[in-house]
Amino acid sequence: MSCQDRYQVLVLVPAHNEEKKIAATVKSALTIPGVTRVVVVDDASTDRTAELAEAAGAEVIRLSRNLGKGGALNRGLKEFREDLLLLLDGDLGETAAEGVKLLTPLLEGRAEMTIARFPRASKKGGFGLVKGLARWGIQRLSGYLPQAPLSGQRGLTRKAMETAGGFAEGYGVEVALTVAVARAGLPILEVECAMTHDETGRDLAGFWHRGRQFYHVARTLCYLHRRYR
Repeated sequence: MSCQDRYQVLVLVPAHNEEKKIAATVKSALTIPGVTRVVVVDDASTDRTAELAEAAGAEVIRLSRNLGKGGALNRGLKEFREDLLLLLDGDLGETAAEGVKLLTPLLEGRAEMTIARFPRASKKGGFGLVKGLARWGIQRLSGYLPQAPLSGQRGLTRKAMETAGGFAEGYGVEVALTVAVARAGLPILEVECAMTHDETGRDLAGFWHRGRQFYHVARTLCYLHRRYR
């Protein structure tokens, strides 16, 4: 598919209690050339996420119980009828428009999956344990060494998504997706994007979040090791 071809893009946004930025995220995503629909999967939010996303122009799928990121994405994937899929988090706000940079390499045939690399964080977060585990595991299982293994902002061709066959559970989504695409020999390209989203700090909530991430990533890597060995 060349840049001159007519193409359609589905933006898929899993969201749980993102009422602060979801409207800006949706509106910005809708400005990306080629985007025909923004589908927000409201993962049983207890705030106004669904209402605000719908008012901003998104199609909203409301889940009655929390399925986690992977479960929400798998529900939204059923709506994928377009040529390209763009995965964006609900807290990107106006920087969601940077997603256009993830589409160009796909259209030019330089990649089947693109991954956004964010600018350096404005405040200290964790100690890099989750990221380090994810990078190590992905390289061991596929030979590909990513710089941004946990980035959820991704562009995928239909071929890449069909190869992956869906999404892993919880926070293992990105690891499993990268391993599947890399093992299939499909080209992956990481792209610098001026995106920002909510950052977790070195406080109790931040460490709890990263602890859950570490557990999910480790569990996913164990599952993938058994699957591919």
